[in-house]
Amino acid sequence: MAPEDLPEPDRVEGAPHPRETQTLIGHAAAEATFLEAFNAGRPHHGWLISGPRGVGKATLAWKIARFLLATPDDDGGMFAPPPPATLDIPASHPVARRMAALSEGRLFLLRRGMNGTGTGLSDDIRVDEVRRMKAFFNLSAADGGRRAAIIDAVDEMPPSSANALLKLLEEPPAGVTFLLVSHQPFRLLPTIRSRCRELRLGPLAAEDMAAAMAMAGAETDAPDALAELAGGSVGAALRLANLDGLALYRSLVDLFATLPRLDRSRLLTLAEAGSGRGNDARFDLILTLLDLFLARLARAGTLGHCPPEAAPGEAALIARLSPDPQAARIWAELAQTLGIRARRGKAVNLDPAALLMDMVLKIDETAGSLAPR
Repeated sequence: MAPEDLPEPDRVEGAPHPRETQTLIGHAAAEATFLEAFNAGRPHHGWLISGPRGVGKATLAWKIARFLLATPDDDGGMFAPPPPATLDIPASHPVARRMAALSEGRLFLLRRGMNGTGTGLSDDIRVDEVRRMKAFFNLSAADGGRRAAIIDAVDEMPPSSANALLKLLEEPPAGVTFLLVSHQPFRLLPTIRSRCRELRLGPLAAEDMAAAMAMAGAETDAPDALAELAGGSVGAALRLANLDGLALYRSLVDLFATLPRLDRSRLLTLAEAGSGRGNDARFDLILTLLDLFLARLARAGTLGHCPPEAAPGEAALIARLSPDPQAARIWAELAQTLGIRARRGKAVNLDPAALLMDMVLKIDETAGSLAPR
């Protein structure tokens, strides 16, 4: 497989790539923090952009990189332009066009590349790719001016790659700003975190989610429910939208409304929906939604109140199945057990329909044990 034929590991299927997204929704505070540091003459060489997966971290990284490479240096003269008021760079700007085409000579994009056998994407960012980034900046040093590196995602680095990146952060090349995208910053080397300034992005609110979905070309008529299920992540919301996840979750809630006397015909319909050739993505989504439902049960019983409904009748169902902390603990333990079972079942290629039926029957059994309480 040629490198140009590889799928882009940092692209959400069915959505524009972050480099193609000009507007960042819901994170004005993070943009203002970076701009304030830039205008104060204190632009740190390393920025850790962290937060849940799919909330816009990569979009912010690309926006910052565009800004840095397209904004001229302030020479301190009396005719110098005023400090920039935003990070916005027009899509028609030469730098923006080159970045969209991945041809900007002052930007290095570090992401998962080809695996060792040349048959597809690597599972992580290999140390050879980090060394190639170091060589890139050494060769381009004579050009002068600002340069930028986007690492998406730094969580995908094994120890050898992380240590190679750490050396670059400890002795950064002149004029280079490193933009590290991280979904799980607590898993990073503490020394990497300590050498970066962090921009923490939170989940999107429902109104921001609706705007982001519309901008991605996937409008929804149920933004509140989508934001609730997606946890404020546009990436997760797009996955739900592409696979009709809201309707699938509603069917799960309707099925679980029959607990503890499970409607076997509905269970069979669910199992068939996640099985068959070409249904891998839908099967994975069903597993995700099952885990999410159990997590919502556990959280509601622990906190003593139901989360906002993501499907009609969900609040009453959750209140019935998880009325107190003791029930919440049982559901949480079941979620952990079923999660292990799902991973093992997938590892040995267990029939998806059989795996789904087994998991739902365990949920029914647990509901039955809680019913007399």
